[in-house]
Amino acid sequence: MHKIAIINGPNLNLLGSREPEIYGAVSFETYFAHLQAHFPSVEFFYFQSNVEGEIINHLQACNQNVDGILLNAAAYTHTSIAIADTVKAIDTPVIEIHISNVLAREAYRKTSYIASACIGSISGLGLEGYALGVSYLLTKTKTS
Repeated sequence: MHKIAIINGPNLNLLGSREPEIYGAVSFETYFAHLQAHFPSVEFFYFQSNVEGEIINHLQACNQNVDGILLNAAAYTHTSIAIADTVKAIDTPVIEIHISNVLAREAYRKTSYIASACIGSISGLGLEGYALGVSYLLTKTKTS
């Protein structure tokens, strides 16, 4: 069985109610249940935090305990050298995920400190970007 961690950053606990015109009207908990049903051969580990240090601690804790990590660092993508350094320091492959197309938004969102440390980035495809990340990890990583 594959083990995949999903780590979401600030304000993603508000999905479904926060700016639905940008992020959609579905909560992550609802989408997560869909993801689990769609990928029954995957053991998912989900974590969300609004606190940078907690995200770093969780990335470190996941290292070598999962086959891959989907990381939506949210606003920390554009500000956190510490999260970028953590992604560089761990051996587990990480895919950067963004629900909105960050390159079509404000100028400051076009800078990602974590992208160069990740094996790839998925942006602008809504919540389905997570499913695409899972599909990629299933074909490119070994099972534990």
